[in-house]
Amino acid sequence: MNVGIIWFRNALRLNDNRVLVECLNSTNSQTILPLYILDKSDLEQNNNENKIKFLYESLIDLDANFKAKFGSNLIVLNGKSKDIFRKLLDSDLLDLSEIFTDYSNKPDDIENENNLKSILAENASVKLHLISKVNSLTNVQEVVSQENFKPPKTMKDMEKLFSNLYPKDEDGFYSIDKPLEIPENSKPIYENSSEIIKDYLFDVKKGLSLLEKDSKSYFKGGESEALVRLERKVSSEEEYIRNFRKPRTVSTNKPENPLEPETTGLSPYLSFGCLSPRLLWKETEKCYRSGDHTQPPESMHGQLMFREMFYILSRAVENWDSDTNNSMCKKIEWGDFDKSKMELWERGQTGFPYIDAMMRQLDATGWMHHLGRHAVSCFLTRGQLWQHWEQGRDVFDKKLVDADWALNNGNWLWLSGVAPFSMPYFRLYNPCPDGKSSLNVEAKNAEFVRYWVPELKDYPSKYIFEPHLAPTPIQENARCIIGKDYPEPMVDRKVVAKENLAKFKASAAKLRAIVS
Repeated sequence: MNVGIIWFRNALRLNDNRVLVECLNSTNSQTILPLYILDKSDLEQNNNENKIKFLYESLIDLDANFKAKFGSNLIVLNGKSKDIFRKLLDSDLLDLSEIFTDYSNKPDDIENENNLKSILAENASVKLHLISKVNSLTNVQEVVSQENFKPPKTMKDMEKLFSNLYPKDEDGFYSIDKPLEIPENSKPIYENSSEIIKDYLFDVKKGLSLLEKDSKSYFKGGESEALVRLERKVSSEEEYIRNFRKPRTVSTNKPENPLEPETTGLSPYLSFGCLSPRLLWKETEKCYRSGDHTQPPESMHGQLMFREMFYILSRAVENWDSDTNNSMCKKIEWGDFDKSKMELWERGQTGFPYIDAMMRQLDATGWMHHLGRHAVSCFLTRGQLWQHWEQGRDVFDKKLVDADWALNNGNWLWLSGVAPFSMPYFRLYNPCPDGKSSLNVEAKNAEFVRYWVPELKDYPSKYIFEPHLAPTPIQENARCIIGKDYPEPMVDRKVVAKENLAKFKASAAKLRAIVS
């Protein structure tokens, strides 16, 4: 019987999975082979353990759910996708007819697709289906291919784009597609693949068991956990969701728990495809229909629309991940790479407790509040350290559990001040915030800083964000001498900020002169 492969990539779920639905509804295959392909060496080189752990947990959960629903395991393979598909296509044991996977903008995914297309060129009978709108609200490729398309730069642009695609209903809500339910229909699982792929089989549970046991990773991977969090943080919190204003959420997490975000904490599940953005949109809409609610850009829907904007831009803009020949990036003359500065920033040893707490949280858990990301990226680039935004982008990409190629690059373009949609470059975040800061810190007890920078746990709140200003007796009483037990500030924040803004202004002016 003809076999259809479900190639799971960025949609590690059963609910609202168009790849799964399309494969099961296809009449060109009678059996299915569900695969996930990872390259363990590449995975370990480019990601930290929090990300790897989340992936393994997500695969274990998907395997369990797939078995419960369809009576078969998810097959996880370790190797290069081109080698694995070549092996499958060359085998006399497999009558392969089609391959289904999700559309992706990621360069690595595109490279793998192109390799597969080259292989399939020799096997014209096998068709590759790239399914759109799996992890996005729109058909990204179709949107950017429209006549008179202009890359969106503002929420107004996105509202116009959405209005054209999804006319509003009588209650004023966009007519976004309903999430797809898990199909009831099924196909038999192709059971003769083991001989073909035996050299590539990967034991995910064993891989998970070999990871460090002392990880503080806060987010457990998988669709099951995503649905639990969706119910707990969205569906059952109507008032919170209706009043949600992202810029006003607390960057230092829940006061009673330094690990629990004050936001929904759903971003890792969206990034790995454990949760459909359509499902989050619709659950949010249900909350909105119960009463007055906030509007884009601050609302939950507004945040999903920003996410969509970066997905669209990452497809429409060449060299989205570079400052060279990128229409959305001013090529500012950043300082030379400074290994010492980068290491102090990455390790949370800058001498600025808020910055250090955020970076240590990132290293330990793989997550950071969006305002924390604003602060540390501004600090690294145009604020204090004058390092290239790509350096910080790479650290985030490696460590953030919710790292997403389109979003991570878009956020760093924005926060470094080089994009047309950036805030004005001269608006800087104070790395020593107080309770009135736009960074929304809990400053009265400062439990977040005390947790992540325990050297300062006995400091009075008055000095905890600028401990170098504390008189010597207070430092001695807190058993933390600045310069000995905790570092002095690595720069004079006010002096270097002034210098860096002048550099930015001069570099931008030079660019304008060249263009004109």
